[in-house]
Amino acid sequence: MIKDNLLEIEKRIEKACEESGRKREDVTLIAVSKTKPVEMIKEVYDLGIRDFGENRVQELLEKYDRLPGDIRWHLIGHLQTNKVKYIIDKVYMIHSVDSLRLAKEISKEAVKKNVTVPILIEVNMAGEESKFGVSEEEALPLITEAAKLEGITVRGLMTVAPYVEDESENSPIFCKMKQLSVDITQKNIDNVSMDCLSMGMSGDYYAAIKEGADYVRIGTSLFGERVYK
Repeated sequence: MIKDNLLEIEKRIEKACEESGRKREDVTLIAVSKTKPVEMIKEVYDLGIRDFGENRVQELLEKYDRLPGDIRWHLIGHLQTNKVKYIIDKVYMIHSVDSLRLAKEISKEAVKKNVTVPILIEVNMAGEESKFGVSEEEALPLITEAAKLEGITVRGLMTVAPYVEDESENSPIFCKMKQLSVDITQKNIDNVSMDCLSMGMSGDYYAAIKEGADYVRIGTSLFGERVYK
């Protein structure tokens, strides 16, 4: 099942890249493995995927030592400041930085461990009350301050778009995210590169890629429906 799912996802990613004049290698598929057992993750790994996303620190830690060392782990869920120290030297990238307080904690722990952590600023572009992330207007001030901190490098933006039946409904949100990243790039802020736009999930990754997503976070379409304990 997983192999067939991955082939179908790959086909759609390639088609979206083709339609938007992009190269397939411009888009990284992050396999969102939350609630999934190590055996299933290993199956996806054996199919060539190296980027995996987890929402919860505890779950990432439980899987970390049981899986190959060349996996690039992405922390994509809301991160509490008191959990930063546990994952700081284990993650490839933190996608969900939504406050200066969190950025400072990441910086502090990164300096302790002598690592540099790439971070993305989470923007609540749709303004949904149930979602984390800063507003569009708050993104630049946060980036400006976070970029001054040691041990982190600001690599771009992340958003979680609303759940929709027709994914094209989220295209304007993804388009605004891309424009925001372009606007910030033009500010030429030291230690800010804006080369990573993390947007698009199982229900809307096709639309996200067409609007410029560099990372798509796909769980359900790859692994099947989640089973919550």
